[in-house]
Formats: sequence, C-alpha cells, structure tokens
Amino acid sequence: MAISGANDQRASEQGLANIEPIAMRVPEACRYLGIGRSTLYVLIGQGELEYIKLGSSTLVLTESLKSLVESKRVAHNKAVGSGL
Repeated sequence: MAISGANDQRASEQGLANIEPIAMRVPEACRYLGIGRSTLYVLIGQGELEYIKLGSSTLVLTESLKSLVESKRVAHNKAVGSGL
C-alpha cells in the first residue's frame, strides 16, 4: 500500500510540473526575461508589466511577461531591412 501511495504522489507532482503559473515572484520573473531586478521594477513603473501585491510579495503576471516579450520582438525581416 505504501508503494502505491508513493507512486500516486509522484504522478501528481509530475502533473503539477506541467502547470504554468499565473504569476511569479520578482526573482523568477527576472530569470524568465533575463533581466535584472531594477530593470524589472522600471518596467513595472512604466506600466509595461502587470503585477499584484499579496501581503509584502510582488507577483508579476506571466501573461504580462509574455505580452512584453511579444511586443518587443523584432521580426527577422525588419532587422535585416533596417540594417540591424
């Protein structure tokens, strides 16, 4: 019985690993974008990233991070045409 319980727990942990978080803490958001903490707070201050406060924690919305990356994305054809 103990082995079955361990297998069930492992299966549920693997399922949770595939769930994308709705929001992430500042250090994770920085790693996600590959930027520093101060740059992340500048983006928040400029209104380019959505965040929520839960107690003293600042959580950045994952969808907001994706939207920022998509909006700043430069297409290959644009970069070649502009001489970048």
